[in-house]
Amino acid sequence: MLPGSIQITGEVLSGAEIQDICQSLKDNTVRLLSVRGCQLSDRDFSRVCRGVAESQSLAQLNLNLGVVSSSSRTRVLSEALKTNRSLQTLFLHGSPLLDAGLVTLNGALCTHPSLVCLDLGDCMLGDQALGLICGMLPPDGAKSGLRELTLSANPGISTKGWARLAVAVAHSSQLRVLNLDYNPLGDQIAGMLAVAVASSRTLEVLDLEGTGLTNQSAQVFLDMVENYPTSLRVLVLAENTISPELQQQICDLLSEGEEEDDKEAPPLEPGPASSSALLPTRDKHYPPTVWLPHSNSSPQMVLLTSGLGESLLAETEM
Repeated sequence: MLPGSIQITGEVLSGAEIQDICQSLKDNTVRLLSVRGCQLSDRDFSRVCRGVAESQSLAQLNLNLGVVSSSSRTRVLSEALKTNRSLQTLFLHGSPLLDAGLVTLNGALCTHPSLVCLDLGDCMLGDQALGLICGMLPPDGAKSGLRELTLSANPGISTKGWARLAVAVAHSSQLRVLNLDYNPLGDQIAGMLAVAVASSRTLEVLDLEGTGLTNQSAQVFLDMVENYPTSLRVLVLAENTISPELQQQICDLLSEGEEEDDKEAPPLEPGPASSSALLPTRDKHYPPTVWLPHSNSSPQMVLLTSGLGESLLAETEM
């Protein structure tokens, strides 16, 4: 029997549901577990985490919207992650972790052998937490690191903290997707991020929706994509004070770069298809844009408006 998924949203979980979840984890018959926004007792949360620790099939775990609601639950989750070896994607969006919570989770996150996608959006993080997160973006391939990172809506992070992240992104050997939407970044931080993008050999998606940018930032990104080779495929600039003309210019240049890459790229060799059922989807406070995962075949673009469509794995998130 192929591993399947368990997806429950915004419910008070019954004892029978908890039992089913724990049994499925024990039997290795679940690959995606989402209890987004659900209510369960501390005892039941511990039972689920013990199942997560033992599971050899679980690849994606969605605990978004307050499921990890206390420091004690953070500790329980950390212990589970220290034992688990299969998890690839972890969603904690909307959890009141604070810096202290990231300190608790840091050891388990940094040493997990399979984790490549992490959503810490709206987790009330500050500079201390961001410093730990930078450690999950190694500058070489000697140790595993994150490929996809979401830090949306964490306004407690200072300019100094974002600057530190920009340096880590510039030197990361693996990061492909970075979502910083709805943080008060402004043009200064955007300029630092442009330098990071130009330096990165791997970053393909950068989401800066609703980050307080102006034409000044757009001009910097325009100069970057016009004059320097970059891996960037998707730049999200919706909900900023940026002229449509500048956005279109950036879009056109990225599209031209994609066409050139397609001409130069060798034919793709046949290989196993990726599982679209596990493409990560994330929460936003605001009308969602389409989340576009990294792909060698996806076109380069600038997303000009929000609310472009329902997300992948909509059943997980709705």
